[in-house]
Amino acid sequence: MKDQPEITPSMLLYAYASGVFPMAESADSDEILWIDPEKRGVIPLEHLHISGSLKKLLKSNRYSISVDQYFEPVLRACADRAETWINPQIFDLYLELHEMGYAHSVEVLENGELVGGLYGVSIEGAFFGESMFSSQPSASKIALVALVARLKAGGFFLLDTQFITPHLESMGGVEITKAAYRARLEIALQKDADFGRFQFSDTASIWQVMTQIS
Repeated sequence: MKDQPEITPSMLLYAYASGVFPMAESADSDEILWIDPEKRGVIPLEHLHISGSLKKLLKSNRYSISVDQYFEPVLRACADRAETWINPQIFDLYLELHEMGYAHSVEVLENGELVGGLYGVSIEGAFFGESMFSSQPSASKIALVALVARLKAGGFFLLDTQFITPHLESMGGVEITKAAYRARLEIALQKDADFGRFQFSDTASIWQVMTQIS
């Protein structure tokens, strides 16, 4: 098979801004595929669904939250599955994007131990969610709520989930057409958003932000 041209972080950012994202068929695959689905998953920031049990968990302050403190461990936990689309090249590309300030992680900790989190790519007013993991019940849901709180406070317009799963659908995720997605992406890329505008370290403050920001 002909060698695939080298993919750079700049190429990856251009792909996201064009509505395309990368995947490998498996961890052992040397080929990166560019995905442009006809249906796209998004979570409207104003329509995040928080169940009563999750609301209670947020208010309990059982977990602490950090951002960009454990990016590589979160990325590794997301890749450490029997079936994954994160091959070594993709892994290294996201590490580079993180070092450049474009890729971010939201981490959930219990007694100082990483028990859940997610990561994705931020460009202007768009956040492209890539993957999440959880080793404790609802830890990935807490990470998603923390992400949405930060995006709302930072002036973001679009939270892209790529595809819709029952997990994401239960929290307000919807599927839209490619045309509708591209229209939202165009608006988002014109926004002057700031991923670091809202700082927090506990779930109670996240819940407060979610109730104050419309």
